[in-house]
Amino acid sequence: MGVNSNRVDPFGTIKIQSEIPMFQTPLEIHKVRLPPQTTTFQKLRHRLSEIFFPDDPFHRFKNQTCFMKLILGLQYLFPIFQWGPEYNLRLLRSDIVSGLTIASLAIPQGISYAKLANLPPIIGLYSSFVPALIYSVLGSSRHLGVGPVSIASLVMGSMLSESVSYSQDPILYLKLAFTATFFAGVFQSSLGVLRLGFVIDFLSKATLVGFMAGAAIIVSLQQLKGLLGIVHFTTKMQIVPVLASVFIQRDEWSWQTILLGFSFLFFLLMTRHISLKKPKLFWISAAAPLTSVILSTLLVFSMRNKIHKIAIIGELPKGLNPPSSNMLYFNGPYLALAIKTGLVTGVLSLTEGIAVGRTFASLRNYQVDGNKEMMAIGLMNIAGSCSSCYVTTGSFSRSAVNYNAGAQTTVSNIIMASAVLVTLLFLMPLFYYTPNVVLAAIIITAVIGLIDYQAAYKLWKVDKLDFLACLCSFFGVLFISVPLGLGIAVAISVFKILLHVSRPNTVVLGNIPGTPIFHNLNQYKEALRIPSFIILAVESPIYFANATYLQERILRWVREEEERIIAINGSTLKCIILDMTAVTGIDTSGIDTLCELRRRLEQRSLQLVLANPIGNVMEKLHESNILNSFGMKGVYLSVGEAVADISSSWKPQP
Repeated sequence: MGVNSNRVDPFGTIKIQSEIPMFQTPLEIHKVRLPPQTTTFQKLRHRLSEIFFPDDPFHRFKNQTCFMKLILGLQYLFPIFQWGPEYNLRLLRSDIVSGLTIASLAIPQGISYAKLANLPPIIGLYSSFVPALIYSVLGSSRHLGVGPVSIASLVMGSMLSESVSYSQDPILYLKLAFTATFFAGVFQSSLGVLRLGFVIDFLSKATLVGFMAGAAIIVSLQQLKGLLGIVHFTTKMQIVPVLASVFIQRDEWSWQTILLGFSFLFFLLMTRHISLKKPKLFWISAAAPLTSVILSTLLVFSMRNKIHKIAIIGELPKGLNPPSSNMLYFNGPYLALAIKTGLVTGVLSLTEGIAVGRTFASLRNYQVDGNKEMMAIGLMNIAGSCSSCYVTTGSFSRSAVNYNAGAQTTVSNIIMASAVLVTLLFLMPLFYYTPNVVLAAIIITAVIGLIDYQAAYKLWKVDKLDFLACLCSFFGVLFISVPLGLGIAVAISVFKILLHVSRPNTVVLGNIPGTPIFHNLNQYKEALRIPSFIILAVESPIYFANATYLQERILRWVREEEERIIAINGSTLKCIILDMTAVTGIDTSGIDTLCELRRRLEQRSLQLVLANPIGNVMEKLHESNILNSFGMKGVYLSVGEAVADISSSWKPQP
């Protein structure tokens, strides 16, 4: 190395090489090549395939006979044909155990979540039957437990109740609920068919953490109506009117209801705590809801002549899901409400279902196809809307129980649906005396797990902007409304993307002594500045959205470097090297910016050099003829080669 000494920068602790480095092995200067020439159609086809088919789903069909392609097509569309031929009695035993276990959870949850959506309890049981059967044929996750979920139920109930009251017009409310489910299914299946799954990625984990926590608190506070025995309660979903309604209606509090409700709430929370501490005892929390329903029903039945203030479910109709296709609402003043509710609940349920499916698939080392899951969830909601069901998806609590109970295939959903069928046909009269307060306790226990404070703390430690998005989503749900809270979450996610795109990161690079490697001066303290050079790296594509900013930021880097050189009486700045390794794309605005930047630097007797432009960037630079203005020493394969070649031309010839 040709480094004699280091100088300390008065602007900081960055070291500066007193001489231009001479690498141990002389660097060979390579020519930057253009990528292989392709037609516009080939580029478009490649780009579209990367957008819509990143997993290359058709690779299995290559070099196959027509019959084999038919078999593979059936397996792709109906995963049951893939694992069905290998199904055996051992797998069936495991699926029966897990199916019956999740049925014990699904029955009380279905009744509870239907009330959360302001729907008749029987709708919750209907929604645990038909969708589960549809998913067992179309779904690709072996452990996903299908049924109603708390967040989608809450959102549907809150959005529909803003315009229509179930108590005043139950038929219209049911029509809107089924229609919203239909549009949710159409939206979900369309995303799968068109392979537009990236749309749901706009709901980032940070915003979902805040949204879920806020919704869980709202859901829990809404259950104070049942826990306290309040008859007249607010229909609003914000935290202030809910708490106000609780204390305004103190005269309606029932001590019998409070005693019964908090006793079972304590029991349910204890069983949940035990199962979390000892996962092998998962069955305790899984069986706790049904146990609570049975015990509370027997208690209320035995004391029915003495307890009059405890509200009960009442009569539930027996029988299979009645058809509801004739109730779909496609024309009228509330159609926009049904569509909006369907889209919002569709996005939420789809996000939860795919996330849950992928979570448990990763634990068993198999893959869940997101697009197939969208089609499966969408089709089961379309079928559900025609069979008296409302929005369903993969439930985390059911899936966790299904996984821990040893489920092997989606047959566990068939077993669960069969248990629900038996309940619908023969056991409905047994729920007559089930107290509403126990359903409220079941809901609180189920949603309390959605408050993930550890994830929020991790967001705070890792990314403050993500934490801000989480907080905004959380408080938006609590103080404004659930749908607007979700809208805020999406808006913040989009804003974050725009912020990263429009204000990309730029860093100054230095040389690692003894190597041709150049890295961020702030990240690697041993990295040294190169006299007469400033080496800048742009860490994003150069597009119209950030082109002006990048030009201004690079000129500012140059100005600050010149001020630093004057302060230390260093070597005159002669060359700016732009490392384009991380520039994955460039458009015409970006190309114009490079031209303007080169022109402005030339006016100040400074040379602009590009290093390592990737294939498609190099191709666009070539087609725009900008490379002609840069000359022979304007583009290099690496920063090291640029420094070595340009510095050699500055040395006086003997």
